[in-house]
Amino acid sequence: MGTGRDERTQVGVDNRSDRALWDAAVAGDPEAFGVLFERHARSVYNHCFRRTASWADAEELMSTVFLEAWRRRHEVRPLASSARPWFLGVANNLLRNHRRSHRRRGAALARLAVGAECTPDVADDVAGRLADEVQMARVLALVSRLPRRDQEVLALCAWSELSYQEAAAVLDVPVGTVRSRLARARRRLAELSGNPSPVADTDGVRLTRASRKAEEEL
Repeated sequence: MGTGRDERTQVGVDNRSDRALWDAAVAGDPEAFGVLFERHARSVYNHCFRRTASWADAEELMSTVFLEAWRRRHEVRPLASSARPWFLGVANNLLRNHRRSHRRRGAALARLAVGAECTPDVADDVAGRLADEVQMARVLALVSRLPRRDQEVLALCAWSELSYQEAAAVLDVPVGTVRSRLARARRRLAELSGNPSPVADTDGVRLTRASRKAEEEL
């Protein structure tokens, strides 16, 4: 789905709603689906990174999310005004199957010492991305001690900033359940870490920088 800079700029000014774009894609307009990709790829990418602590895995998962959406475009239609919750729901399903390998990789990263020798022109970027992964792996090592259902609510609401209603739709549970799970997850993380706001530990990860770089490469 890579496009040139001029084409990307042109796509970015499309004012159609997500629903209208989805319907256009179903009707045979691949450019409409490209606009949906431009709007929501970064959010899906960041969500997957926060659940895997791996930029490479996040990129692969993000690509799979949109490939799956393209293949199923005739079968489903996002009900909300924004398609972002639906894309994150697809990502969540993929991430459930990814958990085992992610645990092994996260544990290895958490033990990894940052500072490997790199050539000067790539050292900052490589070291920065590796530091992001190590930091996120440490956060996930803590989060992994929560029940999976609480992890998912935490990722959707606290990290991807979905509303309670949107997260409830993604997880197919009542809004009240989302509220209680999120409160329980925050309380338990605070107990485990001794940090009143452990969710904020992910703020130091350079998601914006890394996402922008990845977006330029798509």
